[in-house]
Amino acid sequence: MANMAMVDEPLYPIAILIDELKNDDIQLRLNSIRRLSTIARALGEDRTRKELIPFLSENNDDDDEVLLAMADELGGFIPYVGGVDYAHVLLSPLESLCTVEETVVRDKSVESLCKIGSQMKERDVVEWFIPLVKRLGAGEWFTARVSACGLFHVAYPSSPDLLRAELRSVYNQLCHDEMPMVRRSAALNLGKFAATVEAMYLKTDIMTFFRELTQDDQDSVRLLAVESCATLGKLLEPADCEANILPVIVSFSQDKSWRVRYMVANQLYELCEAVGPEPTRTELVPAYVRLLRDNEAEVRIAAAGKVTKFCGIVNPQVGQQHILPCVKELSTDSSQHVRAALASVIMGMAPLLGKEATIEQLLPIFLSLLKDEFPDVRLNIISKLDQVNQVIGIDLLSQSLLPAIVELAEDRHWRVRLAIIEYIPLLASQLGVDFFDDKLGALCMQWLEDQVYSIREAAANNLKRLAEEFGSEWALQHIIPQVMEKINNPHYLYRMTVLVAISLLAPVVGAEATCQTMLPVVINAAKDRVPNIKFNVAKMLQSMIPIVDSTVVEQTIRPCLLELQEDPDVDVRFFAGQALQACVQVMCV
Repeated sequence: MANMAMVDEPLYPIAILIDELKNDDIQLRLNSIRRLSTIARALGEDRTRKELIPFLSENNDDDDEVLLAMADELGGFIPYVGGVDYAHVLLSPLESLCTVEETVVRDKSVESLCKIGSQMKERDVVEWFIPLVKRLGAGEWFTARVSACGLFHVAYPSSPDLLRAELRSVYNQLCHDEMPMVRRSAALNLGKFAATVEAMYLKTDIMTFFRELTQDDQDSVRLLAVESCATLGKLLEPADCEANILPVIVSFSQDKSWRVRYMVANQLYELCEAVGPEPTRTELVPAYVRLLRDNEAEVRIAAAGKVTKFCGIVNPQVGQQHILPCVKELSTDSSQHVRAALASVIMGMAPLLGKEATIEQLLPIFLSLLKDEFPDVRLNIISKLDQVNQVIGIDLLSQSLLPAIVELAEDRHWRVRLAIIEYIPLLASQLGVDFFDDKLGALCMQWLEDQVYSIREAAANNLKRLAEEFGSEWALQHIIPQVMEKINNPHYLYRMTVLVAISLLAPVVGAEATCQTMLPVVINAAKDRVPNIKFNVAKMLQSMIPIVDSTVVEQTIRPCLLELQEDPDVDVRFFAGQALQACVQVMCV
């Protein structure tokens, strides 16, 4: 401590930083890096430039977490070195970080360099940033060259013509680098670089880079080139796009590597948008059909998930003729994940195909998927039923799909039952009250006694939504009497669900019905032998206080709560006390 006191006051922050960054404790080093902005403010802009940044440039910490934190901090450091006029001083430590082995550190360093470079003045970009890009691009270690690829789109716009030609030449070398990791980075960043290049060089240099990357012997390079297809397609004129991008997409859809085909299937919608008008997109239909029938399940999963989007951007007749047969095949695919991917989007095809085609061709597929042995398939169909209803109408939907829905309401997988419950209010509003009473009413009561808590909770909320939909009179006649009967269930968890349902229904049916039919049941439940029931009664009585008249509060609710306040169970006494306080507030008003 005595030595610390001798440190000159202005040097104190940097001395502490040096000590902490050399400490064996990684957490101490991390904390120090995360306080760099505070240290910089203490030092001032001049000493930050002259002492702190050079020190960080020479820092040889080998822990990736510390280096990552440093790369992140430096990205927002321009205000602490004196503004954009001095932004170039931050390039040195970040250049070093761009060469480390750990990918996440390099990626964060490139991100910070892009952030700084985009704020630098044009002359400073030419003087400082572009030489950095060239140094990294010619780096001895592949890590430097990988990082360089992500910086060209920042450097290029500020470059004079001579330097632009040099930058394009350097990027060309990176596209032909002996290391696949460098070529991968060149393929990944080609779209961003292309967006800054002049139109004449886009058609020549950039398209040459692109073609060579798409023919790379490494599938990891080719699959990243797929991502460039959509970006380049949007930059090119339609005719150039058709000539240069379309053949590549078709070729990629038949690539020997399933990973490349997967990437095409996953990006197909974006690729279709890139290649221009509908007639051109139709040329991609055979390629898409191949992907839907691919040998690899992963490719079929990606392709199946795009079926509705793809049908939406091609002629409906083309979709019906070429895509629908594949959809029928996929609905019985050997992979459950393929069927689940199809089920998640297939309902969206109904508006595209129209009523007649939906009834004739899609409904059988829906019914097949609703009976699929894999629960995720059934869930995905249930969650999108309203899209079909909008096309074919509720009458036909109820005739064809309702039997399957009723069957699923008793499904052994609770998530499927939950999905059905959540869909019931919408279905009820469309079917009407009479149909609901006849076909679905009993199911809604059955769910109150489900073994799974989430189902019972959803069932109680479902009753409230139905009461709101059909009105309080309907609820008093069809729901409440059946709910009241279940209060005598021998299992206390089911009795608790009934109490929850009563508390949810009370605001809907109003004060009079609550006092006449539900409040007596709740008061009687206060004598239950299970403490959990009794403290829930106390909470329920508190929720009913705003609904009923103050005389009911004084003559019925308060005496019950006073009795509960004497209960041996501490939780019952606590909630009864809270409810009594609410009673006092009401009676004092």
